[in-house]
Amino acid sequence: MNRCLSLCALSLTLLGTGAQAQTGTTSQNLTTTDGTVVAVRTFPANALRGTLVVVAPPEVTLDGTVDRLSPGSRIRGLNGMFALSGSLVGQSLPVMYTREPNGMLHDVWVLTALEAQLIPAKPSYSK
Repeated sequence: MNRCLSLCALSLTLLGTGAQAQTGTTSQNLTTTDGTVVAVRTFPANALRGTLVVVAPPEVTLDGTVDRLSPGSRIRGLNGMFALSGSLVGQSLPVMYTREPNGMLHDVWVLTALEAQLIPAKPSYSK
């Protein structure tokens, strides 16, 4: 009986620390041009900025170039929740995105107006 209780306590302790390790900050503070500090979402270091138009899922255009969503792609909307690509057809959206190893778009975050204003677009000379 004592072994069972100690194993249960150990597993609950490990689960608790695992949950803490997985959670982290998902926003950062940026300063607007008028000096106010606002919290915006953080994105992976390899995320790029672009303008996405969903043509007919999985076909999209990214910065005016024909592209494709990967089979497991995830699009997060303005509120951070998943958005279906079919609900975004025809809209021109400022986004941050990452690609999968085969080159298709994999993770896409639709930017809010404030994020689009604060996060710089990529320079025209970079790819």
